Amino acid sequence: EVQFVESGGGLVQTGGSLRLSCAASGLTFGDYAIGWFRQAPGKEREGVACVSASDGSKVYADSVSGRFTGSRDNAKNTVFLQMNSLKPEDTAVYYCAANTMRRRCGAIRVYEYDYWGQGTLVTVSS
Repeated sequence: EVQFVESGGGLVQTGGSLRLSCAASGLTFGDYAIGWFRQAPGKEREGVACVSASDGSKVYADSVSGRFTGSRDNAKNTVFLQMNSLKPEDTAVYYCAANTMRRRCGAIRVYEYDYWGQGTLVTVSS
C-alpha cells in the first residue's frame, strides 16, 4: 500500500518560516516527481511546488516562487518544503502526492498526481 504522510504544519506569524516534510512508503520513491499542493477553505486545490525524479529540478507556482524551496532525500523517501516569508494567504492544508504521469516536473496539474497524504495545516496569522 502506498502512503504519503505530511508533517510540520502549525501556526506561524506573518514573515515566519515552516518546514514541511512528506514521508512516502510502498513505492519506488526515486522514480516519481513529487508535488506539493495546498487547499484553503472554499478554494480548489492548487499546486505550489514540484521536485523532479529524474534530475531533481524544481517548479514553483508564481505565488510562492522565491519564498518556498522544495527538496528531496531519496535515501529517506522524504520530500521537504521550506516555506519562508509566509503570508496570511499561504494559510491552507498542504498535501504531497506522486506524479504518476511524468518523472520531470512541468506545470503542476492536480490530475497528474496520486497517492495523496492526509495533509498538514499551515496557519499564518497577520
